[in-house]
Amino acid sequence: MLDQLDELYRDVILDHFKASAHRGEAPGASFRAEGHNPLCGDDLTFTATMKDGRFGQVRFTGKGCAISQATASMFSAQLEGKTVEQTGRLIRAMKALMQGETLEASVDLGDLEALAGVRKFPVRIKCAALSWNAIEQGLQNLHQSRAEGSRP
Repeated sequence: MLDQLDELYRDVILDHFKASAHRGEAPGASFRAEGHNPLCGDDLTFTATMKDGRFGQVRFTGKGCAISQATASMFSAQLEGKTVEQTGRLIRAMKALMQGETLEASVDLGDLEALAGVRKFPVRIKCAALSWNAIEQGLQNLHQSRAEGSRP
């Protein structure tokens, strides 16, 4: 049974790696986040439209291993329609998943759940984490620039 589940998860990861519907640039993007993993050379750039603190269309470009690229695809899909607060919960859930912790019941990971097996390979966790770390940093930069823009 566990072998079948592992195979299903591998299939989900490979499907996102080979044929992502979220690859490219988001037209009219007001959000940009970049991530680089110098250990293995993975590079990601996320662009997204945002309105009233909610993600609209989310797209990514980049190069790297199957794990980093598939995670970027799955994460992009999960972010669409999410508020900044919901995105924070999703990021915390992904960090918990990688550490084998219990997840908040209110967080739906969707295809991202397929990444649970990555924690068996600690060296690959950084490949998966690149997406949510980049988005988290991008949101911090956005918040900071808005705060600086509102200063007299």
